[in-house]
Amino acid sequence: MGRAKTILGMLAATTVLLAACGTNDRAEAEPELRHITYLTGFGAAGRDAYAWMAREKGYFREAGLDVEIKLGAALSDNLQALAAGQADFSMLDLVGGFIMAGQGKYTDFRAIAAVHQQTVVSIVTPADGPTKKPADLAGKTIGAATGSVNQALFPAYAKRAGLDPKSVRWVNASPQQVPALLAAGRVDALSTFLIGRPGIEKAAGKPMTVLPYEEFLPDLYGNGIVTSTKLLESDPDLVRRFREAAMKGLADTIADPKTAAALLHKDHPASSAEAAEAEIRLMTPYTEPLGELDPEKVTRAIKVLTDTGLFPAGLTAEQVIAS
Repeated sequence: MGRAKTILGMLAATTVLLAACGTNDRAEAEPELRHITYLTGFGAAGRDAYAWMAREKGYFREAGLDVEIKLGAALSDNLQALAAGQADFSMLDLVGGFIMAGQGKYTDFRAIAAVHQQTVVSIVTPADGPTKKPADLAGKTIGAATGSVNQALFPAYAKRAGLDPKSVRWVNASPQQVPALLAAGRVDALSTFLIGRPGIEKAAGKPMTVLPYEEFLPDLYGNGIVTSTKLLESDPDLVRRFREAAMKGLADTIADPKTAAALLHKDHPASSAEAAEAEIRLMTPYTEPLGELDPEKVTRAIKVLTDTGLFPAGLTAEQVIAS
């Protein structure tokens, strides 16, 4: 009996030892992931679906990252969150960020990737209405999100299009309420992203005409990914890994919009998978080359913004994009 107890004890000890070794092996195989927070540009929309795709495909995990995706509020709110350390990365309109930096309001951020190689800010108006060209906006009422880049950029667009920017009247609302302004007949047009057209058409129940700002402002970027200068300086490798994983997610999103939209909708059922898929398809022509930020183009964009009086000269590309 004593011999049996001894053997059983040895077996138990061996089992514990093997279990411990297995735990150590798993710990080596699966290093602890770095938790970071990503803010969407605003809400849950197709333009941000790549983040869900990158997470679903395991690209973030392969990069050693545990990415928490939070819904952003808008340009200035997202920049505030970065400045306060409440987020590590965010999507936002890059031109809006340049304007904020040029005006000295937010300077501690850097763009690390462009999602849209060209601005997608546009005038969206009912196809059955009288507005067919920029000049037709004179005397009209335009809706826009409060504090948005759409309204900030309008004077530059209007001047180049031959329209007096003071000839229009603005109605502001929270970003989620902007489509309702048009649907309710409170405004004649919206200044918003052209890739949001499917959602606007769904809300208004009719087709829309789109007048893109890019027709007169060709050197401006659209949405992109930014991070804080603090994180970029303290952990450039983390920033690089996030960027690479995000761009893999963007490539897969462009290749399979339906799956990307479904992943977004799964996390946020209130969002329309159909509208998200349509938005991804609309933005696809604006995404190549994936992620690229050209310092010369950024310099030209800054010149457009200073020439139209949005902020004084002096801002450089190095102050707004990662080198």
